[in-house]
Parts: sequence; structure tokens; C-alpha cells
Amino acid sequence: MGILKGKKVGRPTAGPHLERLLWRVGIRAVAGVDEVGMGPLAGPVVAAAVVLPPGVELDGVADSKVLRAEVRERLAAEIRRRAVGVGLGVVEPEEIDRLNIYRAGLCAMRRALEALAPLVPGFVLLDGREIPDLEIPQSAYPKGDAFVCSIAAASIVAKVYRDALMRELDTHYPAYGFGRHMGYATRTHLAAIRQHGPSPAHRLSFAPVRAAAPGGQLPLAVLASAD
Repeated sequence: MGILKGKKVGRPTAGPHLERLLWRVGIRAVAGVDEVGMGPLAGPVVAAAVVLPPGVELDGVADSKVLRAEVRERLAAEIRRRAVGVGLGVVEPEEIDRLNIYRAGLCAMRRALEALAPLVPGFVLLDGREIPDLEIPQSAYPKGDAFVCSIAAASIVAKVYRDALMRELDTHYPAYGFGRHMGYATRTHLAAIRQHGPSPAHRLSFAPVRAAAPGGQLPLAVLASAD
């Protein structure tokens, strides 16, 4: 039985087509993995790994970016309730600055898979890129969060979790408006950085943060760690 009955015609839904192929050949634990928060100037990168039970149908699951916040919240709760396993991986801003954003995304996805333990997937479906040296068979699909059910489910879980983290950061650093823009480079966010300087939640290696810092300068130690 699906969720969100009575969906409108044309509503995006990512189906479990690839998962069905793997289930049919005996791979029962198929993990979908996606990361969110690669572009923002502040806050962590978050990845989720979701293993759905064979035969599951989840109506309305789609790329988290095309869903309204209230729909994402409802779907994330349903995904967590029905999934065989859900793992989350988080890479904080200081680590992003040390690794670089590309490697930080890969690290978050690997951590999400590790967080599934003791469940070990038999196959991993990823959005966009594979994880180097992963000891599990894997396959990556450009824009996979738009048409692969378990990847879309992972994008929803990761987005909802990260948004909650950003709202929490907003309570600690209210001058920046994290609860509104979730760390993205809006005009008001950049103005706040110019006025107050970067907070501990900012990614100091990101060029817009450097440019918006008072005087366009960051400490030498920060610039060295970003190179």
C-alpha cells in the first residue's frame, strides 16, 4: 500500500524500477544514497542511506528539491517508519574546509552507509557519483533522486534532517537567518556576513564567505587550511 493517496495527475514520483531488478535477482537489501547541502555557505553536508523493503511502493517520493517543506516532513516520517534501515552521515563546516566540498560529500555518503550497521546492503544506488573504494557493489545515476525511489527517499530524509540542524543553528546564531535560507547565499545572508563576520557555522573555504567577510579578509590560518 502506498502513501499520500489521492495524488494529483502529473505529481512527480520516483519508482522502484531499479530496486525491483535487484530484488528479482536475490539482492534484498538495496540502499539508496544521496547527499544534501553541498552548495550552502554554512552548515553541514548531510547524506542519508535508505534501505526499503522489497515490494514497497511510496507514492509522492521525488527529489527533495521539488517538494514543499510540509510534504518532505510527512514523507520523511513515512520513509523512516517503513524502511528496513536508515543511516545518516554528517560532515561539519570545519571538516568541509579541511577536505574540500567534493570530498566532504563523498565522506558524508560513506558515513551514511556505515550508519546502517549492522545492516550491510547488497547493492548501493547513488545520485550522481560513486564512492571510491567502496566494498559494496554500487551504481550511480545522474539526477537519480528524480527517478530512483530509494535515492529520492534518501534525499528527503537528508534534507529534512539538515533543515532541522539549520533551524537549531539559527537559535545559536540568530543574526544570520539560517532558519530561513538554510545557509544558502541569499542577499540577506551575505549582508549579515559583511555586518557580523562569519560565524563558527560558516564554511570559511568558500569564496563568497571570504569575499563577504569584513574587509574581504579571513585569518591566515583559515586561508591556509582552505588551500
